[in-house]
Amino acid sequence: MDLLALRYFQTVARLEHVGRAAEKLRVAQPSLSRTLARLENELGVPLFDRHGRRIRLNRFGAAFLRRVDRVLAELDDARQELDDAAGWERGTVTVAAESLLVLTEPVRTFVPGHPLVDVRLSQASAAGMTEKLRSGEVDLCVTSQPLSGNDIRSRVLLDEPVMLCVPSGHRLAGRRRVGLADLAGEPFLTTRPGYWQRALAEHLFAKAGLELQIVCEGDEAAVLFQLVDAGLGIAFVPSLGLRADVSTTVVWLGVDDPECRRVLSVAWREDTYLSAAARRFRDHTVEHFRAPAEAGPSPKEGPASGGVTG
Repeated sequence: MDLLALRYFQTVARLEHVGRAAEKLRVAQPSLSRTLARLENELGVPLFDRHGRRIRLNRFGAAFLRRVDRVLAELDDARQELDDAAGWERGTVTVAAESLLVLTEPVRTFVPGHPLVDVRLSQASAAGMTEKLRSGEVDLCVTSQPLSGNDIRSRVLLDEPVMLCVPSGHRLAGRRRVGLADLAGEPFLTTRPGYWQRALAEHLFAKAGLELQIVCEGDEAAVLFQLVDAGLGIAFVPSLGLRADVSTTVVWLGVDDPECRRVLSVAWREDTYLSAAARRFRDHTVEHFRAPAEAGPSPKEGPASGGVTG
């Protein structure tokens, strides 16, 4: 039993599809199938239930996968720890976020000073990020929602008001601030379930006894802002977006509710080894968000134009 066979099995087990696993591993599908067959023969039990071209991890495979995940994670941690001990700040930092826009500037300012570090980004909901952390698929998560788990630690990046964006011709556009009651019956643009904008909107509307009238849902905050700009509805947008200042046809309004805020945090697993490169990127991201906060407050509330950061 060799490590390559274990990594092949792990990938097939996660995807439950030999063809897609072969593409991801960049190996020929027949070769991958033969490797799996040899592994099953060596173990003496089938690891998958096969139904034509479809495969499903069975109870033997599920039990084996738990051990394989643990073994390979320990080996990867050991390799990274040795690199760090040798003073080689290199490797890959994997980061997941609900919105990739919040990472564009931290990545842009990090990369020039760390040419041997490859930063890879992916987008996920809060539940998806928790799973990615647990499986070892990512080192860090940048999230506006708490991630569940006693083994997950986090550090706050910023705590900011969430504002209401409306088209310039909207009935509320001349106001500086609005209450939740003012939003009754309004067409709302928000994200899919699992993302922080949706969770916030549902919570605030339920608390106010209002029905949330969703006319569009998506994954990326920038798209929602563009839809507001097109006059299709209104949306909750973090005040960080005011700094982008790219639109003259969207009005930003304060919301009179103390819970209309978001706390952005960076999270990681405490029970696994975090590489020096990942720690450096985490600390760099913390400093990136700390600098504007120390420079002074965000732009004042009221009718204003701006871009959006998720």
